[in-house]
Amino acid sequence: MNRLITRRSVLSASVASAAAAALAACSSPATPAAAAVRILPTDPLVADFEARRIADGTTVTQQLTAAPFNTKITGNPVSTWGYNGSLNGPLIRAKTGDLLDVPVTNKLAEGTSVHWHGLALRNDADGVQGLTQEAIAAGADYAYRFRLAHPGTYWYHSHFDMQRERALYGALIIEDPKEALSYDQEWVIILDDWLDGVTGTPEEVVEELSMGMDMSGGSMEGMDHEGGGGMDMKHMLMGATSKYLGGDAGDVKIPVHLFNGKPAQEAEILESRPGSRIRLRIINAAGDTAYRVGVPGQKLTLTHTDGFPVQHHDIDAVVLGMGERFDALITVRDGYTPVLALPEGKDGNAYGLISTGIGTPPPAGRMPKTLDGTVTDGSRLKADASVLFAPKPPDRVHEMRLTGSMEKYDWGINGRRFDMANPFDGAFDLRLNERVQVKIVNDTDMWHPMHLHGHTFQLADNGARKDTVIVKPKQTVVFEFDADNPGQWLTHCHNSYHAERGMMGVFSYLQ
Repeated sequence: MNRLITRRSVLSASVASAAAAALAACSSPATPAAAAVRILPTDPLVADFEARRIADGTTVTQQLTAAPFNTKITGNPVSTWGYNGSLNGPLIRAKTGDLLDVPVTNKLAEGTSVHWHGLALRNDADGVQGLTQEAIAAGADYAYRFRLAHPGTYWYHSHFDMQRERALYGALIIEDPKEALSYDQEWVIILDDWLDGVTGTPEEVVEELSMGMDMSGGSMEGMDHEGGGGMDMKHMLMGATSKYLGGDAGDVKIPVHLFNGKPAQEAEILESRPGSRIRLRIINAAGDTAYRVGVPGQKLTLTHTDGFPVQHHDIDAVVLGMGERFDALITVRDGYTPVLALPEGKDGNAYGLISTGIGTPPPAGRMPKTLDGTVTDGSRLKADASVLFAPKPPDRVHEMRLTGSMEKYDWGINGRRFDMANPFDGAFDLRLNERVQVKIVNDTDMWHPMHLHGHTFQLADNGARKDTVIVKPKQTVVFEFDADNPGQWLTHCHNSYHAERGMMGVFSYLQ
């Protein structure tokens, strides 16, 4: 079996080993030596570009402690891992130009790291163990320090093994002091599909999925997926479909969906007043679930996706893939108003309530089962004119074919499963100041939310500026980005289980 970036066998991989791999690549007869000298995270150019980012002299500090803790979910005791003893890590709030200083203490029994999802930050702070930094060892401390160049709704999470599928994540809001958007209140919402300590552990799920759907070498006929005979498929989800996502909705049975760490039976309530305008900042922190989010019987106005403004669009629901974020405005009506998140193609729901102090909250069992009408996602939105890239023909074009199947659970890019022992095998090379066009071709029968570290891209035809985008089965998504942030940057499916099984690659800056 291939050994991948997140398997325990590569925990000793480090920036030094990445450098060694780069030197080995330099001698490859298939690649000219001069073209394979890579700008590594330790290169002085990384610090030089960091110094060019805007700075206002303010430092925002937030201590994070990664540690086991005990909590309750749906009234049942659960032992899990999180930041600062909570199902949602601390909300970090700063503004553009601030220096973010985050000391991390690792009280886990294994290594960890923190990735700052969606940020164009210095490469050595990106938090990818084995590629941009060594793992933060058990019992060790490590400090992330970087400037915040772009406003928006972001989040942070462990990028180490399956740790994000516990509670090692939190929201990061970067405010723009010059933003013109008008609203009265703000509600930061983190959605998550939860199973740790309820039906098993994330590692147990990976172990089961990695056996694939055809473990006998023949067909699945005669197998009992719910127990009672044959092999008990405790975690693999069969038959979950979404027309919107183009077929298979997900791989994993999810017992509980959380809205800011709370199941539907314990819905979070935001106190407000009739007529107030609320900015919703919605983050999908799930591992295997897209969420369809809306307010039953009321329109939302989408204003941003992945931190960047879009042409305002009134919708009934928006579909968020894992890792995506959306900002939306809603005007409060009297009584209780649910903000509802339906797991696309799966059972259950998560929601929070806006209350004006009158009436009674609706019971959990009375929530709508569907959100229809005008439904969209980030791939269909248009960028606000203020954030459009200047027109320029691409200097470099990369094709990224998404490959693999449920049969062997062998997800990859261009037929290759990522291996940290050789991180630049199949890398997408580029150079500073290039306009890079990427064509993602989904050859699989599954949808994939594809994420690029360290940059935002613009979807074709003046599409939205994003860092994570849904790519449906047998479809092609085209985007462009400017190569303006030197280093080694991961790209991967933000389905945690697909990434764990190899759907990763590297965009690699060359000198």
